[in-house]
This record gives sequence, C-alpha cells and structure tokens, in this order.
Amino acid sequence: MCRILGSINKPFGYDVLDTIKHGGPDAQNIVTIKSAYDREVTLGHTRLSIVDLSDAGSQPMTTQDGRFTIIFNGEIYNHKELRKNIRFQNFRGHSDTETLLYYLAEHGIDGLSHLNGIFAFALYDNIEKTVLIARDPFGVKPLYYAVNGTSAVFSSEIRPIRKLISTSVNVEAISLFLSMRHLPSPYTMFNEINKMRPGHYGIIRLAEESLQIQVFPFISKSAQQISITFDDAIEEYGRLVKQAITRQMMGDVDVGVLLSGGVDSALVAAIASRSTSKRMKAFTVGFENDCMENEIDLAKETANILDLEQHVVTINENDYFNDFEKCCRIVEEPIGADSTIMMYHLSELASQHVKVVLTGQGADEPLGGYFRYQGEYIREQLPSFVFKVLKRLVPLLGIKNQQLLRGARSLAINDDIKRIFNSYAVFTEDEIFKLSGLRLGNKSEELVRYFNNLLCRKEQSALQRSLIIDSHMDLADNLLIYTDKLSMNFALETRVPLLDLELVRFIESLPIEYKVRFRKGKVIHKAFAKSYLPETIINRKKRSFAPPTDVWFRDKKDVLQEKLYYGKLPQYLDRHEIENNFTSHLSGHDRRLHLYLLLVLNEWLTENA
Repeated sequence: MCRILGSINKPFGYDVLDTIKHGGPDAQNIVTIKSAYDREVTLGHTRLSIVDLSDAGSQPMTTQDGRFTIIFNGEIYNHKELRKNIRFQNFRGHSDTETLLYYLAEHGIDGLSHLNGIFAFALYDNIEKTVLIARDPFGVKPLYYAVNGTSAVFSSEIRPIRKLISTSVNVEAISLFLSMRHLPSPYTMFNEINKMRPGHYGIIRLAEESLQIQVFPFISKSAQQISITFDDAIEEYGRLVKQAITRQMMGDVDVGVLLSGGVDSALVAAIASRSTSKRMKAFTVGFENDCMENEIDLAKETANILDLEQHVVTINENDYFNDFEKCCRIVEEPIGADSTIMMYHLSELASQHVKVVLTGQGADEPLGGYFRYQGEYIREQLPSFVFKVLKRLVPLLGIKNQQLLRGARSLAINDDIKRIFNSYAVFTEDEIFKLSGLRLGNKSEELVRYFNNLLCRKEQSALQRSLIIDSHMDLADNLLIYTDKLSMNFALETRVPLLDLELVRFIESLPIEYKVRFRKGKVIHKAFAKSYLPETIINRKKRSFAPPTDVWFRDKKDVLQEKLYYGKLPQYLDRHEIENNFTSHLSGHDRRLHLYLLLVLNEWLTENA
C-alpha cells in the first residue's frame, strides 16, 4: 500500500511528492523518462512496505527489458495465482507489484479483469508511448487525473495535482454534493480534476498532438441469477468468505481488525483470528458518555468471546469540533458522512500497533443491510398508489425522522432511476434551489443510469439493481474514499475482504430472497455467521457508525452558527436558507445530516476556494 503521483510534461520533485508521503513513509522515489514526441513522463512513488519488504519491492518498477514502468498503490490478492500464468519467471522478489507489472506486460488491458484486489496504478509503455491508469472495481483506492492537452497529472490524492496545475471551483458540483452527500466519479469540486470511475481505466497516448484521456470500463455486468438451494448457497458463501479473509491476511507484517459492535467486523475477526498463530489485535472507537451510538461495550463483549487483544479510543464533542477541520482537509473532498471523525481516531489508534487492518465494510450494499432497501422490498409487494398516499400522509402525521420522510418521498416515484437517486438525497431539489439557485438537471440521474446500464441486467428487479449500483457507486466515493484517506494519513492500510471480487460476483448471482426479506437484510450472511458467532452477536440491532451529532449540534450551537453564518458558505449559498436549516434542527426536526453537509462544504470552501 502506497501513494502514487505521475505526470506528462509536468515535472516535479520531492517537495511535491512529500505532500503524499504520509501514505508511504518507508521510501520515496521518482523516475523521469524522456519519451518520444517531445514528451517527458515523471513517475513518483511513496512506499508503505507490506509485501516483500526488501528493495525488490521498490517502485517505480521497470521490466527487465525496459519497456514497462509501473507505479502501484494497493494489493493484488490473487497475485500468486496470476504469477503462475506469466511466461516470464525470472522475478527479483515476491511482491504483488512485480506480479502485476509482468502480468500486464504479457496480457495487456485484458489482464485488468483478472485482478482481484484493491488498486490504483499507472503503467508507462515505452514502445507504444502510452500511459495507462486504472482503478479497482469497487473504487477502494482513489485515483484522480487532470489532462489539458499540453500536459497530464494523475495521483492517489488531489493535493499534489493542485501543486502542479491551476484549479477553479466547480460551482455546479455543489448542488450534486448537497443531494447525494458525496461527489460520484468522475466529478470533483474542481473543474480541472476528474476522479477515475471504479472499474475503469484511462489511456493517454503521447503520440497525439493534443494530450487526451480515453476512459473505458473493464468491469463486467453482474452475473446471471443461478439456481441453488439456500443450504448450498450458505456453504458456497462461507467458502468464499473464508477464502477472501484468509487471502487478505497477505503480507509480511502483522494484521489487525477494526471491531465495532456489529456482525460484519465480528465475523471477519473470528475467521481472521483462526488464520494466525498470534493473538489478533482489535481496535474500537466510541464515546466518553453513554449514548445510543456507543458500541464499546458490545465490541468488548465480542472481543472477549473471540479472545482478541482489544484497544479502545474514546472521543467527545470537543474532539469532534477540534478535529473537524483537520479531517475535512485530509479527506480532500466534501463527504457527508459524519463518521469521518471516528475513522480518524480509530486509524490513529490502530497505526500505533499495526500497518494493516481488516474491516467489515462492504457487506451492507451487496447484501441489502440498510433500512432503505426494506422500502424497495416492500414496494415490490404492494401497488404503487399506496406509496403516493403515504407520501402525502407522513408529513401530516408530524413525523420528523428524516429517514422516514426520505423513504416516503422516494417510494412514491415510479421511475426506478429517479427513485434510486432520491433514496440518497438529503436536500430535496427544491431545497437545493433555494440554497444555491442551482438545479440538479439530469446529472444525478445520468450517473445512476450510467451504472445501471453498465452493471445491471434488464431482468433484475429494482431492488437488485439498487444493491449493485450502491456497491459500485455510492460505496466507492463515499465510505471507501474517506476510509482510505484517513487511514493512509497514518500510514495504515485498510482492507475490505467482504468486497472480494469473487465473493461479490457470487452474491450478485443469488436470488434476492437470499439477501433481503421483510424486515431482514444480509440473510445469507447472518445464516453463515452462525458457524462462528453466537446469536447474541448476530442478532444485535444495527447501529450506525456515527457520533451523536443530534445532541452535539445543539450543545455547540454557537460554534455551528459561527461557521455557517460567518464562514465561506454564505458566499455560495443563501444565508437565510442556511439559518432555516439550523433553526429547524434546534426546534426538534432531525436536520443533523443537512447541517453536517453544510459544515463540510463550508470547510472545503474555506480551504480551497
């Protein structure tokens, strides 16, 4: 796991590379290649040594014939199997970087679909005079690029790109963020910088008079539904889960686990701990005061049952507000997940003990673990007029829970694409217009439609398509991207075995009732978990990985007012509407997520505009 930075006709030195040194403190290196057509390719790498700690794993890495040079961030978990299918066998070491380099050298772009791992890389071909950049199918590793005709820059982070080019704020992206809580690929908050879509690669041809990037998918449509009994499905699911977890123990350093109070991280910990002779270290974050969101006691119970060496960090509302600006700066993009502060402290804790952690992230999207999927499930059982009545009725009942209000609003929409999109939406389109004067237009729907056409089959239900789209779009540029940024800030690699490519392909092939039933999600997941965990853990009520901001925002209302009313935000959004959202929350309406989005946007604008 590392950080990468590359360019064409934009040379850089170690002063720029050092802006991403936090993700690779063990070694840094830059190579410059004078290419044909008056092009100069510069490739930089900062290394976090995990697999093959020797110099044989150092990057940038070049094939022995000098044709290909690679900079790579991530892990290829099936690299030992891939290495067997390479004619070249005169390897210097045992790193997955060397395997990836020679596999691509032999198999070309077709080899991308064979990779099972998390990755962002750039590959220079000195004969074809091309640069290939690619991002893994679930977007676990971020990859940004800027191409303007005369030059190109690409990196794991936005920060070094902005050192090399001039940027301007993408004002239209503000409305998209306020609706979707994050900016789906390829959008960023800068007009000049794009984000590579998950499961896509880009080609830059140096022979072209004007440099351009052509982007293509290498991800395939979800598998067709298979006919299999539930018992057989559990057995195969279990085999794939165990294979994913054990293969992601790969490395020459100790591996720990991020442990919450839920079933997902508990199952990962249970299987992983049986794969090592050492007592596994587990890391948990919670709050100093008792609150519904605190999972420390539940995680401690899990750690005791599994005999894990547990380490705990607690935070309070002062930590939250003191570290808010720092977290926003690290994440680089505005993301409306108020759990970033928890991941920040959790990563800091874990990095003091290990270099690699496994997480339970990624189970909810493909397996239907969130509440919003229940709404889609029920919608398939009832006539559509019921939900139109519900949309009118819920507000009249005085319901203030935003999740219920959002569900009632979206379920009344007959068009599948619009309904899937509205299930994400925090601010309504009218609220966004009042705030910003901007209309979303078709941009958001086009994003969902793009992934729908790319990944889903026509015969699949709206619920099945929703799970697939969330797994490849919402998950990638929301939860996974802030997890990567915050953990790598402390030189900590986070792995997501429940998003193993073979495992998710199998999940997507299963009948929907093996995943979602009435008032139940992750059905097959929990059925298999019985082999490793007691019912008390499996059947715990799901809790969100989030701080008690409902209370904290009221306690610190003066701090919020200062930021929202007198910060950078009123230069871009209507102050009166900002005040309306704040006073609505204080009066008892649950607007904490709305306020969080406004706070994050204010911090981003303050830092970057």
